[in-house]
Amino acid sequence: MWAYAIASPGRLERVEAPRPEPGPGRVLVRLLAGGICGSDLPSFIGRRNTFVDFYGQPGYPLHEVVGEVVGGELPAGTRVVGWAEHHLGLAELFVARVDAITPIEEFTDVEATVVQPLSTVLHQLDRISDVSGKRVAVIGQGSIGLLFSHAVKARGAAWVTGVDRVDRSDVAAAFGVDEVVHNDAAAWAEDAEADIVVEAVGHHSGPLEAAVTALAPNGTVLAFGVPDETYYAFPFMAFFRKHATLISGAAIDRAQALANAREYLLSHRALLEPYITTVVGVHDAQVAFETAINPTAGRLKVVLQV
Repeated sequence: MWAYAIASPGRLERVEAPRPEPGPGRVLVRLLAGGICGSDLPSFIGRRNTFVDFYGQPGYPLHEVVGEVVGGELPAGTRVVGWAEHHLGLAELFVARVDAITPIEEFTDVEATVVQPLSTVLHQLDRISDVSGKRVAVIGQGSIGLLFSHAVKARGAAWVTGVDRVDRSDVAAAFGVDEVVHNDAAAWAEDAEADIVVEAVGHHSGPLEAAVTALAPNGTVLAFGVPDETYYAFPFMAFFRKHATLISGAAIDRAQALANAREYLLSHRALLEPYITTVVGVHDAQVAFETAINPTAGRLKVVLQV
């Protein structure tokens, strides 16, 4: 079967790979479409992933996948969305855990890719008791950050501030953003005061430090952005004196989270058009990853289509 693998930092290479075999509780899936996640990009440019390190192996790195079951513990022909196991989804066939996928029928292959990242957003927001009437700031207005903005507004946030170095004014209204901040998060945070701050950037500690600075007393920081390495710096004194709460982590009950996201997207189909801005054939994966790694105004989610 065909697959793509990281041949060197910043370069994907098409390779022939052995057909994977699904073990217990798993299925073999034929790839139909996949979304490029910000957490895939450090691996693409040569950084080893702290959590899922299959660098250089066929199919890595792609985990946001839509496909058709061809074998294993679900009926053949079932179209599913979810996680490719070990992030080895950039291949003709990949393995997925049954408890990390859900059937999907109501959307096209490309549209369905939104369900997986949306599921992670909603799953973490469920850990905050109530956002209704709160001032919420989302640091990072890429594809994940804008989903957070949309979801907190839908849950009744009184005011949503979106912070990003890229100007997202063109899509702010579509995602429920009341105030667009086109600036570095640290500079903005000095004069900010939000009840809830979502850190949706990751990679390094700077955005998380800005989130603490921008937090109002008794506020909550939701640290969602995936770190590339251990953060040794954290402004604990400021965090402590604000009597703040820190929430972080990844989706646990993945099948239910995906089902919840599917229902949310059925009710909010309007976000699909502004969200998916770039669709690239899977055999141009190199171009797709090079595009995704350079965020710019007017471009959000990059999706690979078979």
